[in-house]
Amino acid sequence: MTTLIIGGSGFLGAELIRQATTAEQATAATYATRPGDAAQALWYPLDLRDASRLDAVMSEVRPRLVINASSGGADWAVTAQSPIRLAMAAASHGARLVHVSSDAVFSGSRVHYDESSLPDPVTPYGAAKAAAETGVLAVHPEAVVARTSLIIGDGGSVHERLVHELAAGTRDGALFTDDIRCPVHVADLAAALLELASGNSSGIHHVAGPDAVSRHELGILIARRDGLDASRLPTGLRSDSPLPGALDVRLDSRETQRKLSTTLRGARVVLHGAISGPPGAN
Repeated sequence: MTTLIIGGSGFLGAELIRQATTAEQATAATYATRPGDAAQALWYPLDLRDASRLDAVMSEVRPRLVINASSGGADWAVTAQSPIRLAMAAASHGARLVHVSSDAVFSGSRVHYDESSLPDPVTPYGAAKAAAETGVLAVHPEAVVARTSLIIGDGGSVHERLVHELAAGTRDGALFTDDIRCPVHVADLAAALLELASGNSSGIHHVAGPDAVSRHELGILIARRDGLDASRLPTGLRSDSPLPGALDVRLDSRETQRKLSTTLRGARVVLHGAISGPPGAN
């Protein structure tokens, strides 16, 4: 079986390639600007907005599984429309599809969200992600749409790099104490996506960690793990900032977890330690 990773040069995409090739799956991957470092994968340049190029890649690779780990921000053509085009191509080629979505599809008004919760986005990015979910499942009903949260790792994620830069004083900004999510380790997320792909699951799934933590608490956990001075991390309130978006969004992944042998670990477990009385604790 050949697995095609869309967005293979990204943080999640690289881990998907690593795990798929470790499992001795023939693996191909696409990139928008430059290929990733994984020599085990066959690399293909791809702009998902280009339907003819997408069809050419699908015809050459002939994948049995496609995982869309690409990210286009708030660009509607990339984030909303292109996944639907990809789903149509996967369906026409008889390929299984796992599409990675985001907790940005929710406003935070309910705080706790399971798979039955209806999207109510409050940002252009969230709206694009929500539109993609609907379109993907409309044209490829057997697809898996996997919503996740902040993705962390062993130092390579954007969140971990931000903490290092803030602690070093090389970047301005603040870690909000009222911005709460359910982070997941990239290795757990990739394993869960590949496991969902290997079964008969379809529809919406939540794949996030069980710990709800603020961005500030997450920053302190990262700083302590990495030997940084956590007291140097600036704090603030997102509600006092001009940044749009939900404040408190907690993905309930228990239903999906019951289907998985992969354990979705919480941020406090992954980062080795908890803070007494953390903001955003469940």
